[in-house]
Amino acid sequence: MSQLKYCQGPKCHTYDTKDRKKGPKDNKRNETRRRSRFYYLDGNACSMICQDDWFKVYGSRALQHFGYLTQPRVLTSDNAWVNRRDWRAEGNDQYFAYNHLTEERRPITEQQYQDDTNITEDGQLTI
Repeated sequence: MSQLKYCQGPKCHTYDTKDRKKGPKDNKRNETRRRSRFYYLDGNACSMICQDDWFKVYGSRALQHFGYLTQPRVLTSDNAWVNRRDWRAEGNDQYFAYNHLTEERRPITEQQYQDDTNITEDGQLTI
């Protein structure tokens, strides 16, 4: 069984739901949710409310730590690549790198599609 972890929402324990109620009958209290898997905040928050609470408290600190954008990002034909899959192809799926601006397609393998080894983080094609 995977390890249980706590929701990182700073106000998770303040929301009144049945699964947050813990303790004996005459001494109930709310606790932060504890699960093996969460779906929000990259797997660290139990709900969109807790995710929003986290961003309200820690979002500006994260921007200060990692740095604000000081110049606009520009989409060019060099960095407009994404991986796509054509599931309508007869027989089996076709995988390709697609350029949003030039509408160019280049075939890739299923492995490259799965792990994004052919596209850099800023959208440039490496093949």
